[in-house]
Amino acid sequence: MGFMQKILGGSGSSTEDYVELDLGDFDTGASDARTTVHIAEIDNQEDLIAIKDAVYDGDIVVADITRLRTEDSMTEHFTEELRQVAREVDGDIVQKGDDQLIIAPSSIAISRQKLNR
Repeated sequence: MGFMQKILGGSGSSTEDYVELDLGDFDTGASDARTTVHIAEIDNQEDLIAIKDAVYDGDIVVADITRLRTEDSMTEHFTEELRQVAREVDGDIVQKGDDQLIIAPSSIAISRQKLNR
């Protein structure tokens, strides 16, 4: 398989075709960043506290909600709490599929369209 086929998603790719990068090997310039993107998992009410704090601090959070899918009322309650946070900071929130919420502070809008569509 050629290089471009691997990049563009040619058939037969597997997780073994990808390499985990250690960002310690690169100068990312993250110390100059004003906004940080956080990855979170929501299992229970306590997980929301750290997510709310990050959004109030002006950061973006991508939250995995797959563990909540079986409990629809809990998922809706947590989602509504995070919607309220987004409103309070004049930010934005979207749900990507059934498994992720993306919450952004003010001055950052989340597009509802995929780049390749």
